[in-house]
Amino acid sequence: MTVAIEPVVLQESSLQGDLAVPTQARALVLFAHGSGSSRLSERNRWVARMLQREGMATLLFDLLTPDEAQDRRKVFDVPLLGQRMEQAMQWASQRQDLGSLPLCLFGASTGAAAALVAAAKWPQAIAAVVCRGGRPDLAQGYLSRVQAPTLLIVGGDDTEVLELNRSALRQLRCAKRLEVVPGAGHLFEESGALESVAALAAEWFLGHLPTPE
Repeated sequence: MTVAIEPVVLQESSLQGDLAVPTQARALVLFAHGSGSSRLSERNRWVARMLQREGMATLLFDLLTPDEAQDRRKVFDVPLLGQRMEQAMQWASQRQDLGSLPLCLFGASTGAAAALVAAAKWPQAIAAVVCRGGRPDLAQGYLSRVQAPTLLIVGGDDTEVLELNRSALRQLRCAKRLEVVPGAGHLFEESGALESVAALAAEWFLGHLPTPE
């Protein structure tokens, strides 16, 4: 199934995004990329296509403007990145074709911390969160406030990040799970690794969508 990509601009911040809305979409997944990446991340775009096949709309957008992305302080400014996630959520809520869809967040690396910050600050707005190779430790102070069901996915060979996620899992007070993909590194470049991420994410999102009235 091929879903048309609509280039969009988030008005307040002028951030660029790519929106895909399948027919009869069941949810909207906002993607937050990691440091040094952008909405053009091939890994996130591949996962997005898999989620679209499951009937989920996806929005991949740049967390920083091109000038901001050159500033390493801003690349790791998690409160700022979390604010950008909130702006994307507000933008989506104002669109007629998106506003009624359950909202899910998918974060990678530092983007996972941004997603968790946004989820903590909007506890009633988020249906579910998935973090891929995330740095939830960068969202310290917010983890215990996250209410949305949260899935942490880490490569088995990404040992340092795996320990950070195990620590974060203990701090989360919501429905939660840690999934370890055997033999996968931080970027999930190994054969079948990204497929596992997409399957786990789809199952988690679809399993936590609100029951239609």
